[in-house]
Amino acid sequence: QVLESGGGLVQAGGSLRLSCEASGLDLDRYAVGWFRQVPGKEREGIVCSSSSGTKYYLDSVKARFTVSRDNAKNTLYLNMNSLKPEDTAMYYCAATLASYCSGSWSFYGYYGQGTQVTVSS
Repeated sequence: QVLESGGGLVQAGGSLRLSCEASGLDLDRYAVGWFRQVPGKEREGIVCSSSSGTKYYLDSVKARFTVSRDNAKNTLYLNMNSLKPEDTAMYYCAATLASYCSGSWSFYGYYGQGTQVTVSS
């Protein structure tokens, strides 16, 4: 399973680091995706990280968000900088055993329960 943490309330322009910690699976062999969803809107994939190290970012978060892995801690991090009110959402991580990644929610087999990020203006 995977478990997100690190969400919270932050002012616009601030930073947060979300964690996606895996248990029962070796995350370095898994593709991991980060998604976010606002009530009433579709869930969107914002970044994915393949087990081979390739990363893809949604244009709206590129240059502000970065993803990194700590295989020793079996954790993947989403570092979010220059946060904007429109980044407010529930953030989810998802993982699947694959060498490539996808921005599609259904591609993944393990899902976290989400962590709320709220950015105030």
